[in-house]
Amino acid sequence: MSKARQPVPAIENGMSIVDSHCHLDMADYNNDLDLVLSRALDHGVKGVVTIGIDLLSSHSAIDIAKQYNFVRATVGIHPHEAASASKENLDTIGVLAQQNKEVVGYGEIGLDYVKKYAAPHIQRTTFTNQLRLAKELKLPIIIHDREAHDDCLKLIRSEGPFDCGGIMHCFSGDLEFAKKIIDCNLHISIPGIVTYKKAESMQRVAAQIPLERMLVETDGPFLAPAPYRGKRNEPLFSIYTADTIARLRQTTLKEIAEQTTVNCCKLFNYRFGC
Repeated sequence: MSKARQPVPAIENGMSIVDSHCHLDMADYNNDLDLVLSRALDHGVKGVVTIGIDLLSSHSAIDIAKQYNFVRATVGIHPHEAASASKENLDTIGVLAQQNKEVVGYGEIGLDYVKKYAAPHIQRTTFTNQLRLAKELKLPIIIHDREAHDDCLKLIRSEGPFDCGGIMHCFSGDLEFAKKIIDCNLHISIPGIVTYKKAESMQRVAAQIPLERMLVETDGPFLAPAPYRGKRNEPLFSIYTADTIARLRQTTLKEIAEQTTVNCCKLFNYRFGC
């Protein structure tokens, strides 16, 4: 049997899991979004958080969440788009968050020192401004961090505390960094990368952090887990990630699904199958 045909790990009846970070508005889902979401629901994925990365996608995320009551949205300006984070655009983002009940978080915001589509100093300014706006809006923060651990942590600490919590999405640091992030009242979100054989650092994180501080995500359409690596990722595949975490922690898929769903419900203040 080829890897791409491995069966989806079974979630017990009545159980649920939440994909805490997906980009449902991206073109990869344009032709079959209904099918993608119904496939996820059929297998026990009872919630999806679709993420805004700029003004347009924040609007789109809200529109999608209005269509599906198990989908919620976030708003924000990604570090790749940091140069577009004018006061006017941030004001508009704030209005979107205040006027749409579908919005449950602020992000994807943060720093990306790999691609550097925006200069690092512009990214830091935009990140700081959005951290402050998220606090004003009383929304949990969703943070993007690529090779910017020190600066991300510095800004989170300086602008905190974040009483509404948040997420270090698609976590890429080591266990020591994870502990520092958790100390900032944030959750660690584990992506499909944890299923890759060489992802030893992430596997240690997934095995050892408190389960009460863990979420699972796809970051779809990117970073599909091992059985589908290189193909389009989708919310259904969050189950493969949770199953790998269960094996790393020597526990059951049921426990991982239950606790990460509870974590999402509490963090986003929305009942995703809880």
